Amino acid sequence: MKQLIDTLINNPWKPGFPNTNKRLLPLMVLLSFSFMVQAQETISLDECLRLVQINYPLAKQTSLLSEQLELDIDATKKDRLPKLDLNGQATYQTEVTSLDGQLMNITIDPPNKDQYRTTLDANQLIYHGGLINASIKAKETKAAIEQQQVEVSLYALKKRVNHLYFSLLLLQENQDLLQAKESQLTTRLEEVKSGVKYGTLLSSSADALEVELIKIQQQNTELVLSKLDLLQQLSLMIGTDLQQQVELQRPAVAPVVPDQISKRPELQLFELQKSQVDQSSDLLAKSKLPKISAFAQGGYGNPGLNMLDNTFNSFFMTGVKLNWNVFDWNKNRKERQSLQIEQNIVESQKETFELNNDMELVNLQSEIDKMEELIQYDEQIIPRFEKMVKTAESQLKNGVITSSAYITEFTNLYEAKSNLALHKIQKLLNQIQYQITQGTYEKSSN
Repeated sequence: MKQLIDTLINNPWKPGFPNTNKRLLPLMVLLSFSFMVQAQETISLDECLRLVQINYPLAKQTSLLSEQLELDIDATKKDRLPKLDLNGQATYQTEVTSLDGQLMNITIDPPNKDQYRTTLDANQLIYHGGLINASIKAKETKAAIEQQQVEVSLYALKKRVNHLYFSLLLLQENQDLLQAKESQLTTRLEEVKSGVKYGTLLSSSADALEVELIKIQQQNTELVLSKLDLLQQLSLMIGTDLQQQVELQRPAVAPVVPDQISKRPELQLFELQKSQVDQSSDLLAKSKLPKISAFAQGGYGNPGLNMLDNTFNSFFMTGVKLNWNVFDWNKNRKERQSLQIEQNIVESQKETFELNNDMELVNLQSEIDKMEELIQYDEQIIPRFEKMVKTAESQLKNGVITSSAYITEFTNLYEAKSNLALHKIQKLLNQIQYQITQGTYEKSSN
C-alpha cells in the first residue's frame, strides 16, 4: 500500500507491473469475471469521511467526555450544600488545671485527666467570592478542550482516508484501462489469426499478441490484490465492510480559493486554550477573596462545655466564621506569572501551526499547478499516439510490420493514457488535500 500511495503522490507513472509469482496464476479465473460486474456497490469520498468520523474508535470519547463533564459539574455544585462531619476523640493528659483549696467555701474538683468527646459538625458556605461558579466554568472549558482535541485527531484522519480513497480510485481507473487495452488486443489477435490462417501473416505474430494479453492478465492480478489490501484498510478505518466489487465515485470539487479563511479545528483548540488560561487567572483571583461560613456543633462528652463539670454532658454551639488568607508568600502572584507564560506558549504554538499550514498549502498549490501543466501535455500526446497506433494497425494487417512493433506503439498509447489518468487523480487528490489542509472542504458535488 505504501508503494502505491508513494506512486500516486510523488512518483511519475510507469507502465507495467512487477512479475507475479506463479502461484498467483490460478487467480486468472477470478480475473475473467472482474470485467463483468453488473450490480455494483458504490461509495463516495464524502461517505467515507462521514463514516470515519462516526465509527473510528476515537469518536467514542465525545460522549464519554460529555458524561464526565456532567459528573464533574454535579460534584462541584455539591460544595454549595452543608457539610456534615462526625468526630470523636479520647485523650489522656499528664496535667490539668486545678484550684488548690477552697473558693468561697466551695470545693472545686479538678478536671479528669482522661477526657472523651463526640461531635457532629455542620458547615454551610455563605460567601465564597464566586469561586464555585469559576470552578464550574474552568471544568467546562477543560472538557471543551478535550472534546476539541478529539475533533483535531478525527480531522487528521481525513488525509489518511483521502490517500486510501484516491489510491483505490487510481487502481479502479487502471483496471478500466486494462479492460479497454485487453479488448483492443483481443480484436487485433482475431485479425492476426485470420491472416495466419490464410497465410498472409506469420504465426509468431499471433504469439506476440497472446503473450501481451497474458501480461495484461498478470497486471490485472496485481491490481486485484492491491485493491483487496487497500479495501481492507479503508473498511477498517470507516467501520464498514467494502466488497471487492465496490465502485468508487470520482469526487468533483470547486476550484481552490487560496485566500479563504481557515476553519481548521486546531485554531478553535488554540482559542479554547487561551480561554482556559484566562479562566485559571480568574480562579486564582477568586481564591484570594475571603470566605464566610456558618457552623453548628452538637456533641456529647466528658467534660462538656462546662470544664468544671466532670460528668458526661451534651452540648451545642453555633456561629459564623471568616477565613481569609491575607499573606501567601507571593504564591498567587507567581502562579499568575506562570499563567501569562502559558498564554504566550499557546500563542507561539498557534503561530507555528499557521506557518506550517501555509507552507503546506503553498506546496499543494504548486503540485496542482504542475498537474495542470502535465495534463495539457498528456492531452496533446494521446491523439498523436492514437494516430500512430491506427497506422500501425493497418500496417500489421498488411504484414508491413511485426506484432512486436505494433505492441510497442500500442503500449506507448496506453502508457500515455495511464499518465493522463494518474495526473488527473493527483490533481484531484491535491485539490481536496488543499481544502482539507485549509479547513474549507465540506462536501464534493458528484
